[in-house]
Amino acid sequence: MNMQHSMSLEDITRARLEALRCEHRDLDEAIAALQGQQRTSSLALQRLKKQKLVLKDRIARLSDELTPDIIA
Repeated sequence: MNMQHSMSLEDITRARLEALRCEHRDLDEAIAALQGQQRTSSLALQRLKKQKLVLKDRIARLSDELTPDIIA
């Protein structure tokens, strides 16, 4: 039996958005853990923070796609 489960573009976008938010939270926890250590590589910390900002931008872009433009 071949059952097809089709997701709408909106469902796919929402799922991707949730995955990115989860990844963003994970990075936040990793950054906090590194900052709590006495011997932390500032380069590693900077890279994680940059990656977190990139994720934040992607999250904002996907959120904008889901929010309809309302012209008043």
